[in-house]
Amino acid sequence: MFRNYVKIAVRSLLKNKLYSGINILGLALGMACSLLIGLWVKDELSYDRFLPDAERIHYVRVNFPYNGEIVTNYVTPGPLQEAIAQSIPQVAAVTKVNYGPEMLIKVGEKTSKERGRFATSDFFGVFDLPVVYGDPKAALAQPNKIVVTRKLAEKYFPIGSALGKTLQLDNDKFYTVGAVIEDVPANSSLPFEWLVNWKVQEQDWMKTWGNNSFATYVRLKPNTTPEQAEAAMKNIYPRFAGKNFETGRPTLQPITDLHLYGEYKNGKSVGGRIEYVRIFSIVALFILLIACINFMNLATARSANRAKEVGVRKVVGAMRSSLVGQFLSESVLTSLLAVVLAIGLVWLVLPTFNTVFTKQLTLNLGEPVLWVIIVGLVLITGVVSGSYPALFLSSLQPIKILKGRLQFGSGPALFRRALVVFQFSLSIFLIVGMLAVGKQMDYLRTKNLGLDRENVVYIPLEGEIAQPKKVEPFRQEVMRAPSIASATTTMSLPINVQSTSGDLNWPGKDPALQTTVSAMAVGGGFIKTMNIKLLGGRDFQVDSPADSSSYLINEATAKLMGMKDPVGKEIQFWSGKGRVVGLMKDFHLNSLHQAITPLVLTFNASNTSYLLVKTRAGQAQQAIADLERITKEFNPNYPFNYHFIDEEYESLYRSEQQVNTLVNYFGLLAIVISCLGLFALAAFTAEQRTKEIGVRKVLGASVPNIVGLLSKDFLKLVLIALVLASPLAWWALSKWLDTFAYQTELTWWIFGVAGVTAVVIAFLTVSYQSIKAALTNPVTSLKAE
Repeated sequence: MFRNYVKIAVRSLLKNKLYSGINILGLALGMACSLLIGLWVKDELSYDRFLPDAERIHYVRVNFPYNGEIVTNYVTPGPLQEAIAQSIPQVAAVTKVNYGPEMLIKVGEKTSKERGRFATSDFFGVFDLPVVYGDPKAALAQPNKIVVTRKLAEKYFPIGSALGKTLQLDNDKFYTVGAVIEDVPANSSLPFEWLVNWKVQEQDWMKTWGNNSFATYVRLKPNTTPEQAEAAMKNIYPRFAGKNFETGRPTLQPITDLHLYGEYKNGKSVGGRIEYVRIFSIVALFILLIACINFMNLATARSANRAKEVGVRKVVGAMRSSLVGQFLSESVLTSLLAVVLAIGLVWLVLPTFNTVFTKQLTLNLGEPVLWVIIVGLVLITGVVSGSYPALFLSSLQPIKILKGRLQFGSGPALFRRALVVFQFSLSIFLIVGMLAVGKQMDYLRTKNLGLDRENVVYIPLEGEIAQPKKVEPFRQEVMRAPSIASATTTMSLPINVQSTSGDLNWPGKDPALQTTVSAMAVGGGFIKTMNIKLLGGRDFQVDSPADSSSYLINEATAKLMGMKDPVGKEIQFWSGKGRVVGLMKDFHLNSLHQAITPLVLTFNASNTSYLLVKTRAGQAQQAIADLERITKEFNPNYPFNYHFIDEEYESLYRSEQQVNTLVNYFGLLAIVISCLGLFALAAFTAEQRTKEIGVRKVLGASVPNIVGLLSKDFLKLVLIALVLASPLAWWALSKWLDTFAYQTELTWWIFGVAGVTAVVIAFLTVSYQSIKAALTNPVTSLKAE
């Protein structure tokens, strides 16, 4: 019987080539989108799950009360790791690491920059990473040893010979390879190629409780819950940090949540990148539903052509179950052909998809899970698409069928209209998303940040130019180039300040008031280079020794301290007691997801990491050439490396850019799939009304009259879809925009443009078949009457 089902299904597909082709293409496009997004979602959900006992590894954050709310720091102070190790029995191991700088590695004539980490000796007690050879725990405990990945080892040494060899790091430090570990997977939130003992780079400021700049991880003991460990940690700050920080409360986040749940509000995780996983998943479901609706619409529309077949089969004894099986087998076969085409499309598109979304996804057909997904996709799509046509056709009564032309009533027609409305509601939802997300991205790109990010180039301070005595002479030499307007040095990029501190004090401060402020060390010329507006006072002066204990603050800091005119007032911060020499107008320190926070700048050129250069208008290329020449003079052993700061700003919104790209591409694809179904449905409608059109033309109807007659019913459905989709789109996009502290307005014209676009696309799709039918010679359609 199954063989017979397949044979009849194949014949049916070949008999109706146009409709079969549209069904297969529509389903293939929907399935390809779903597979691509499924691969992406699977990768996102897999972050850090490769770690052995990953459920016991947690990332440490710290909650502080601030202005009636709880602020959660992403980074922690240096001493927290030692305090946890000493006093929390629920913790089996604890480590701290820095952000992961790229440093120059040299072995013989081979040199390149590699990303690495400085970590405390218990790193491998927390992260039980697979070892190739050597003892990574013992190696990391020694200041003259380095742990490297297999990829780095094979890049610089013959295979299997790296252990015990020496490599040069940062041009002036030599380390012996003490261990080689397997490469860290791409789906890790802690990527690195090398590890060196923390003590090698430790400075005094890293030992203070007021400076939050490092990542701390813990591994809990077996049968210990995070709640038990957090309860034990609640007294760490009062006990170890002192009265200025006694309200700090460590909180634990599972490492498997770190990538997806990075956003905190009032001390609790409220989401993060998981929102984009949900959005992508919904988009995939929408597109697959649109493709399935095409199939159902065409199958129900063409049911009249299969009615006699059903009648004859029932008369000769066919059971309803066998008829349902026949029609479902046809839909599953269509789905099977579509999934084969979809796999080919995914294979072709995947390299571009990986480039756009910065992934390393692969379509591994040898993976059993993938085949489970594919089989499930075929069965679900086939059954969902074919269920209603199968049940409807199998319910027809043979007596009514064989007496003459069967009257179906309004049920099937209403069902088709409902499907078209639902289909175009999803399409309009995606069109609105395309417009709204694009508008927000334009807002992010064009918003005045309060500082100048155009024509600003930055280079990392490393090697010779990172030496405290070389930083200022290097900056002064750069400023002598005619193509360069100004230059400054900073501890971090001013558009992405991550370091925070609770060290701020001032006369008259309420002892109960806890403060958490953003902090950054800068060199001379910062205000001029970044074109930040001063509301009072002046910039730091390089030739003023007193400025080494002076401060610049922004409006938010002045408001926090309750000072209307803070210039000249004394405060205490990183450099001890000093005067506020300048009040800056507020500028954005991070992405627009976050509100502007209090900021304190200290003058300390020797504690900076970047040189920022403002080029003269129209001389960017010459400025880069001058910068390269001067850098090579001061730092000949390092390759010249530069970036534009506006590119770095764009990278803050990489997730949003990816969502924008996805919604644009797949939104257009959803429209194409919808139009395929509408095209086929219009063709079938025109075919069914051929004689009616012939009669109308004989009676004097014009081509526009016929086109309007055939088009208006479809256009009404699109307008209904617009009414239904708009409130849902408004709610969903409002929720997404609420993740930004600064956002564009969700204006009415977005919905108007979406509606007009959908109507125009639908009209163009339907009008082709309408015009074709209207131009047909009525003699042709009526000669059989």
